[in-house]
Amino acid sequence: MAVEVGDQAPDFELTDQHGTPVRLSGFRGSKNVVLVFYPLAFSGVCSGELCAIRDDFPEVTRDDVELLTVSVDSKFVLKTWAEREGFKERAAKFRNIRTLTFTNNLGAL
Repeated sequence: MAVEVGDQAPDFELTDQHGTPVRLSGFRGSKNVVLVFYPLAFSGVCSGELCAIRDDFPEVTRDDVELLTVSVDSKFVLKTWAEREGFKERAAKFRNIRTLTFTNNLGAL
């Protein structure tokens, strides 16, 4: 199943950096979701891109926006990285899931 621009994203559930389950459908009707995929939190390119989103995309701090980032990192790595980079809990909640499983569900592989 391919996802096209404007399509409703398939529902999924994964855990954040604290191990809390998060379901995409939980935001429907209440928040706009920005979904970002990246491979590794501590790589230079990925760290730079995520920090650019944090610093140059102020929309992610609005009350009606939820930034979900997906990587192959463990929740322990994501928690350490988020704390080190100064991400505020409300502005960027890091989600993790094994990318292969998630992208296959979206038809990306």
